[in-house]
Amino acid sequence: MVFEEKPEGNGSLVDKNQLYLGARHQANGKPGASGKARLSARQEANDKCDLPRKSLNRYTWQEIQRHNQETDQWLVINRKVYDVTGWADRHPGGRKVLNHYAGEDTTDVFRAMHPDPDIVQLYLKPLLIGELAPEEPNQERNKNSQLVEDFQELRRTLETMNMFNANLGFFFLHLTQILILEALAWVVVWHFGSGWLVTIFISCLLTVAQAQSIFLQHDMGHISIFKKSKWNHLMQKFLMSHLKGLSTKWWNNRHFQHHVKTNIDTKDPDIDVGPLFIVGDLTPVEHGKNKIKFIDYEKQHLYFYMVGAPLLMPVYLNLESMKEMYLRRYWEDIAWVSSFYIRYFITFGPFYGIFGTMVLIYLTKLLESPWFGYVSQMSHIPMKISREENQDWFSTQVLATCNAEQSFFNDWFTGHLNFQIEHHLFPTMPRHNYHKVAPLVKSLCAKHGLPYVNKPMLKAFGDIVRALKKSGALWKEAYCMHPEI
Repeated sequence: MVFEEKPEGNGSLVDKNQLYLGARHQANGKPGASGKARLSARQEANDKCDLPRKSLNRYTWQEIQRHNQETDQWLVINRKVYDVTGWADRHPGGRKVLNHYAGEDTTDVFRAMHPDPDIVQLYLKPLLIGELAPEEPNQERNKNSQLVEDFQELRRTLETMNMFNANLGFFFLHLTQILILEALAWVVVWHFGSGWLVTIFISCLLTVAQAQSIFLQHDMGHISIFKKSKWNHLMQKFLMSHLKGLSTKWWNNRHFQHHVKTNIDTKDPDIDVGPLFIVGDLTPVEHGKNKIKFIDYEKQHLYFYMVGAPLLMPVYLNLESMKEMYLRRYWEDIAWVSSFYIRYFITFGPFYGIFGTMVLIYLTKLLESPWFGYVSQMSHIPMKISREENQDWFSTQVLATCNAEQSFFNDWFTGHLNFQIEHHLFPTMPRHNYHKVAPLVKSLCAKHGLPYVNKPMLKAFGDIVRALKKSGALWKEAYCMHPEI
């Protein structure tokens, strides 16, 4: 769950002015020169929490679980019960993120998606309606309470180890890499002209810049770099919208759902890949039984090579971004994305003209698309895809995610998303710390008998196609076993 005013990252519950109550604070938490006028939101939240209050209503899990509809949404965080129904439309990640967890305990996902939950608690207070009855467990009875406690203890340990503190120099080098590649592409075409060989060369330079931009904006979107949310938001807009030409709000709205309900059918938009593909074990069988055949899904693994990977970025994601900006009137994003095209026309227009510049943009995105497609799908498509089972946070993420082996190249090529398990468990953690945390996560998996999947990167790429082929075979078998009446 992501409590902010706007779908731009993992911040707080409120509008921008409220969100940045603590923005004028120093990084060490001490107030600035204006003293009382600059009390941090965290201090204010703590002060309010210390005030005496009336006894709260007490609820059982059975009562809470009935409030799981779009028009009636209750959440449990640290044994406190919140009614978020009236606020859902203002939720920054979209109302779906809240609805996905309605009637459930959200303690771990809430903590995972918020770098500073103390600020958020200040604004959760008006939504508080009660607490769990004393005889009720901390989470639903179907969850492994010992695993939940062990994971929470692991998080406290990592916080003590400062694993959530970013090395700004690390991210500055990645930003510098992107800007140098962008500038070098222009210098090359300015010096050598716009011949085909030069065009192909600068397209490769721009492709690397584009791929690295989406990885770096991903870090910004999770508020994993700067202590102040506003700088993460601003830099994410610069990277995602100005350098890549995609809507930041659209990305965050989609990405938050993916994180909170990873590989959960009908809830994770990243596995909603129809009608061109069907994934997992359940949907193919249902499609087969119901004679749903938009394409021959038995050959979908071949379509992935020919259509899916090459067109993911230049066609599907770009059209989705533009549609979302237009329908939801994301005027700020429209302005930022417009600056992407204006910049390209100013820098490359004199050499290629309007049509040629558009071809250059499309060629760059076409080259980037397989890169992003394979990296983003290798950790999820081959893993468990299921309907809602309301498992604990740790189990859900570990079973739906896998890693690719670490190396300097793999880390750079994937934007450290070869550590997807660690990233999904701790989304606000700076990526340069994933490898330090991995042994502890692996140890916790071993303790509780959960698989910790870590494979060579090329095998991870191949597993995407093998998973699609398996799903296609399941569809074909169900389709043939149930002839039309």
